[in-house]
Amino acid sequence: MVVATRNRCRRLLDSVRALLDLPDRPRVIVVDNGSSDGTADAVRSGLPGVRLIRLADNHGAVARNFGVAAAGTPVVAFADDDSGWAPGALTRAARLFEEYPRLALAAAQVRVGPAGRLDPICALMARAPLGTEDDLPGPAVVGFLAFAAAVRRDAFLATGGFDSAVFFMGEEERVAYDLQRAGWALCYCPELVAFHHPDRPAPEKARERRLTALRNHTLTSWMCRPLPAAARATAALVRHTVATRQGRRQLYEFCRRLPVAIQRRQAPSPLVERRLRAVANIPSRVMESS
Repeated sequence: MVVATRNRCRRLLDSVRALLDLPDRPRVIVVDNGSSDGTADAVRSGLPGVRLIRLADNHGAVARNFGVAAAGTPVVAFADDDSGWAPGALTRAARLFEEYPRLALAAAQVRVGPAGRLDPICALMARAPLGTEDDLPGPAVVGFLAFAAAVRRDAFLATGGFDSAVFFMGEEERVAYDLQRAGWALCYCPELVAFHHPDRPAPEKARERRLTALRNHTLTSWMCRPLPAAARATAALVRHTVATRQGRRQLYEFCRRLPVAIQRRQAPSPLVERRLRAVANIPSRVMESS
């Protein structure tokens, strides 16, 4: 289990303790993403048996890569400092990877908040718009939620993991495309249950997150998608950002990161493109992300 965190010490301690209380107690690696609130010291003193990787700087989603590289298990699950897993889910996830050799990533059913409502993204996955293949334990998917996913460690590392050009928000997109390009399968496994207890952001912060996700979707398009798709994503980004100072900051960040994204560009995957066309009319998390 890899948990990446930054400056959310109390939330982290509560979340990791809940993981350690599971009957199928996982081996937990906490990756402290350059925190300045005493997180590393609190983990050392308050979570005995938890492995700590302390990064000097904030690496965003790439922090998870450090944790996966350090893990000694063939399957690695992710959690954030505001999420967790249901009893038995991690044991079942490990068995799924043994039973289904083509499986590289299992996306869990996510229950949100005290009421345990189903995350809308999981409701869409459950509709199986891409169908269910005979050699997979659930519906095929073209994306996932990082905090509620388990991965085959070797496949994740071989395809590069999370990308520093994107940094954070929507970082799952490129991982999903890269795994599928390499011939691996991703599927939704509702028998695996994860929990998410997010804070409700202020309206201004929520808008910033949406713009960041849109920026990162556009960067990923330049890295992975056909050029017309990348151009359309760029036009959409400009439309959504030029009118406000907050938006123009995101447009500046996009321009600053674009040379690196182009440098990392790979040939688009025909399979991914077919799947994206199949889900084109389904609302995108990029535009709905909060």
